[in-house]
Amino acid sequence: MGADMREDCDTSSMKEQIVDHLQQVNQGIQHFLRSFETESYCLLGNLEELKAEIEQIQTVAASFYLNCYLSPYTEKYLEISTCIQHLSSQRHGALIVVEREEAIEALISAGNKIGADLTFPLLESIFYPGNPLHDGAVLVRGETIVSASNVLPVSGIEAGNKKLGTRHRAAMGLTAVSDALVLVVSEETGRVSFAVGGKLFPISTSNSIV
Repeated sequence: MGADMREDCDTSSMKEQIVDHLQQVNQGIQHFLRSFETESYCLLGNLEELKAEIEQIQTVAASFYLNCYLSPYTEKYLEISTCIQHLSSQRHGALIVVEREEAIEALISAGNKIGADLTFPLLESIFYPGNPLHDGAVLVRGETIVSASNVLPVSGIEAGNKKLGTRHRAAMGLTAVSDALVLVVSEETGRVSFAVGGKLFPISTSNSIV
């Protein structure tokens, strides 16, 4: 996922959780190897469990690293965290672009200018169903909501065998051509992901991203 995160980012808690998950995966693999020697043993169900455990490790890591990627570029990451958790719990779709080193306005189709200080109630209200600005991306620069209802370039890439929605493909499309970080809340499932470097990473909202 690259650099551009706080040098003082404390990942010790994340590492402890990942070590625990990896130990569980290792135990599962050892069990699979012993059981696989039995010809009648079917491995398929256990492979699904192993896959789910590995996906959980990725989610834990992404949840911790997100703060490290956001904090050098906006002091309002607490507000962003609160907002996406509220949106996720209500299954209100959202697309939030956090500009980093590279200016991105030339890469998007501009929507409506906002030019307001970022607060989580304002950010959340933009994505409330029925709000004329909710269908599109919000652009955040520093501590300011620059604009809303922006249209992003859409990636044609699919994530494995998963069919991605427009918001997720837009997040991947913009981050493939810039260093921006894009947060996505799925309207269908309420799941939260972030894109950076053209790749999409699921995060957990069971705990704060900070």
